[in-house]
Amino acid sequence: MPERKRFLLRLDPATYDALERWAGDELRSVNAQIEFALVEALRRAGRLPARTARRSEDSGPAVET
Repeated sequence: MPERKRFLLRLDPATYDALERWAGDELRSVNAQIEFALVEALRRAGRLPARTARRSEDSGPAVET
């Protein structure tokens, strides 16, 4: 598996709190929830290749999108 990219993300506290609640509802870490939301948005916008595998340590096995 290729190395995952790291970057700093600053969020408004209310946005972080909402993400934290959403992540908890779906049994994911906040990081995995952010990745999930970004991948979904990119997929819907047609910005991802047809078969992109996504894997998050907190979200289980790789998912083909």
